[in-house]
Amino acid sequence: MTRYRLNRKLVLESPEQVADGAGGYVQSWSALGTLWAHVTAGSGREVAGVAAPLSRVSLKIIVRAAPFGSEARPKADQRFREGERLYRIISVAEDDTDGRYLKCTAQEETVA
Repeated sequence: MTRYRLNRKLVLESPEQVADGAGGYVQSWSALGTLWAHVTAGSGREVAGVAAPLSRVSLKIIVRAAPFGSEARPKADQRFREGERLYRIISVAEDDTDGRYLKCTAQEETVA
């Protein structure tokens, strides 16, 4: 049985559209709750940027499983926040056959 050290406190956030007062919308983020996680860096790669090359590192984030439909269950296109650091969730799958943990593949984002 795999046991993870869930020692990183992450806030799960979901995107929402908020009226901008001019007939359009802006994207905002609402906090859904706090999850304890095990975070490890995966493979990295370099991509072309406007002024210089940028590095991209995939992250594997392990959290306790939650039932489908629960707000505590992460989904693709949501994100985790750890202070000022943001991790965009790419995919979510069960990590073990017992369904105790979820493995989230994520990429770190920079705040613009």
